[in-house]
Amino acid sequence: MRNTVRRYRTAYICGPLTYMRTLTYHSPQVDHWRELCTLIASAPEHERRRLMTRWADNARQQVVEMVTAAGVGHIGSDLSVMDILASLYLSVLRIDPSNPQWDERDRFILSKGHSAGALYVALAFCGFFPIAALDNFVAPLSALSGHPDRRAVPGVETSTGPLGHGLPVAVGAAIAARLQQSQRRVYVVLGDGELQEGSNWEAAMLAGHNELGNLVAIVDRNRLQQGQLTESTNRLEPLVDKFASFAWRVNVVDGHDPLAVASAALDVSLGHPTCLIANTVKGKGVSFMENRIEWHNRVPLRAELEAALAELAP
Repeated sequence: MRNTVRRYRTAYICGPLTYMRTLTYHSPQVDHWRELCTLIASAPEHERRRLMTRWADNARQQVVEMVTAAGVGHIGSDLSVMDILASLYLSVLRIDPSNPQWDERDRFILSKGHSAGALYVALAFCGFFPIAALDNFVAPLSALSGHPDRRAVPGVETSTGPLGHGLPVAVGAAIAARLQQSQRRVYVVLGDGELQEGSNWEAAMLAGHNELGNLVAIVDRNRLQQGQLTESTNRLEPLVDKFASFAWRVNVVDGHDPLAVASAALDVSLGHPTCLIANTVKGKGVSFMENRIEWHNRVPLRAELEAALAELAP
């Protein structure tokens, strides 16, 4: 039943006092998200792109403020993936934030779990929980920890953090959907650096063998990982050919064009899993963070925060 609400237990922090409180959907924000999705679906192409890009930049502002206040986070990765999340949550995923356990929902897995900040902001903007809860990002006992926890946060399908786990779980979820004769799809976002983990290629081989047309993998191809370029650490190219060799349909898209990402993510094949190589810029939207390795997990100073917010403003 789509109106069933499942409640989650989590901790909020309020000054020196720690207390337990229910974390659940926020009706006004859910209504706003639904209205925006409806508007985007019926708008001309240029307006759809503008609305989704503005949503992503608003989310980037929230991330920058959140990470600065918390004193920890992976801000460069959060900023690079945000347009991808905008495309998924505004135009692609069949979900119901007021009923996060709806059986026929699409499954979304953020395999690059260190970008939890970006995911939390996207979920809050959709109304899975109040935006005010973001103030507790990585606070002691907070549900919004440094990596997503499916037991604590509505909208999180799989606990991630150890790299190379998201795609194998997504393959299992896609097989389960087929066995249940369900129309739901499974979407997974991978960091490019984590493709150096061998478990991804075992999963890719199994997905191709099983012809999982209900599976879409999106690679956040920003070409940087902690401390170095991906191609200097362990070369990934030719990435398109590697996925294609496992019987995947592969498309290369501009990862900062939400409309292009959404269109490609919805263009699936019944006989093959789909992989989108989404070319992105680490630290996207803030000039002094873009393509800078140190911003993988650096925290802005107060002056840097103000400069970043000014660049991301409408």
